[in-house]
Amino acid sequence: MTMRAYFLGLLSALSLLTSCQDQPKNQPEREAVRNLDSLVKKYPDSVPLLVEQGNHYLEGYFYSEALNLGARAFRLDSNNIEARFLYANALNNIQGRSVVDVAQAQNHFLKVVEKQPRNKKAYVALASTYAQQGEFDRAFEYTNKVLRMDARYRDAYILKGSTYLALGKRDLAKSSYETAIQQDAEFYEGYMALAYLYSEDGDPVALEYFRTAATLKPSSTDAKYGVAYSYQQQEKFEEALASYRDLLQLNPEFHLALFNQAYIKQFHQDQLDSAIYFYSSAIDLQPEFVKAWHNMGLCYVSKGDKTNALKCFGKALKYNPDYELSRKEADKLR
Repeated sequence: MTMRAYFLGLLSALSLLTSCQDQPKNQPEREAVRNLDSLVKKYPDSVPLLVEQGNHYLEGYFYSEALNLGARAFRLDSNNIEARFLYANALNNIQGRSVVDVAQAQNHFLKVVEKQPRNKKAYVALASTYAQQGEFDRAFEYTNKVLRMDARYRDAYILKGSTYLALGKRDLAKSSYETAIQQDAEFYEGYMALAYLYSEDGDPVALEYFRTAATLKPSSTDAKYGVAYSYQQQEKFEEALASYRDLLQLNPEFHLALFNQAYIKQFHQDQLDSAIYFYSSAIDLQPEFVKAWHNMGLCYVSKGDKTNALKCFGKALKYNPDYELSRKEADKLR
């Protein structure tokens, strides 16, 4: 398994960061959110309350909820800059957003910066819309404008990093992300972005970034998976297995942790029965996991169990008829 598919969504999200802090809310903050919900129900047409609640959702990455609140606040008072900014931010981040959504958000951001020419957060958000549209020069123009206002503004460096990454300039992307975490030593997403990039390059330093991210956010399955996978890449298999077990304590349904344990047992420790157990466990969670079916079939081949091997290859081909590896293995057994 590679890290690319797993962390691609993370890097995409980083390009849209608008100063949201991904820190778990403590008890007083959760209580404040509950109180705010009650107030919004009591005063459903209060634009300040709608905006405050919408921003809480935005900071928690609940973009659909933030969009609904932002749209309602903006309809109630289209002259309210905070309502416009909330609506545009949610529109610019919502999953499945269209080209029209991004263009609409961009127009709102342009109006925000016109009214608030020192709004650094709005300029970064505006820059992100240009980056999404492939207008990278304009994206850099606005991020650089922010950095002239504040040379330590973290999110400007993050957006520059994501823009460089879109241009294929990985070294410049790394440099920008490094600068971002220098401005904010507790910036979890920045460490994760760097960890992903170094992991893709096969650089063992990725492990340290994943470990830092896991320390900053102990509840993060992404960071814990990164730690385990990095150990696996470095062929430190006992450490990898222990880390995958730790991850499964946090999330018993994390099927990749089961698959990778099976992979290690099969290809590096010659423990076929254990490998079959972990592949089966992964398949219980993801019945259409073609690679797990195929690898389990290989285990049965090694054990001389032709019947179960053919069943496994057949399952792989059922879910992906074009999976030639299983087709070739099945043909060998017939």
